[in-house]
Amino acid sequence: MHSTRLLLAAALAGTLLAGCAGASKVMLGQARPPIDPSEVKVYSVPPPGSQDVAQLEASSAVGFGTQGQTDAAVERLKREAAALGANGVVLVGVGSSGSPLGMSVGAGTFGRHTAGGVSVGIPTTQKKAAGIAIWVPPGAVTPQAEPEPAGEPASSEPPEPAD
Repeated sequence: MHSTRLLLAAALAGTLLAGCAGASKVMLGQARPPIDPSEVKVYSVPPPGSQDVAQLEASSAVGFGTQGQTDAAVERLKREAAALGANGVVLVGVGSSGSPLGMSVGAGTFGRHTAGGVSVGIPTTQKKAAGIAIWVPPGAVTPQAEPEPAGEPASSEPPEPAD
């Protein structure tokens, strides 16, 4: 019975921590009908002809600062962009913030029974991502790195002086 209460309290604490993910937006342009989030592409620079839709910020659930949390924050950006009909997100930045939250499990008295609890301070982190939701018109050219010029590769050694 006592272990059931502890498990229930731990599950409740975990659920509360997991619910700390969120997103916010500031509209910059016209929203369009929603699309599937899998159609949203992530860009480092906006393609030519794209139109700004909204400035977005998203955060992951509280955890231990894993790559999965970063991925979750970026996926949340994509979902928010898709809800606005944007088919792209220009990723502006990804960071993390420490959370003052810890996890503790306690107990009390019930009738003539008394139970004690243990408190564990677990340092937690929340990943945050910021981006601009954009609409990229069909046929827009995605910016890419310039190709190397044809010919012989450039030498890294300086030329020798002529006599």
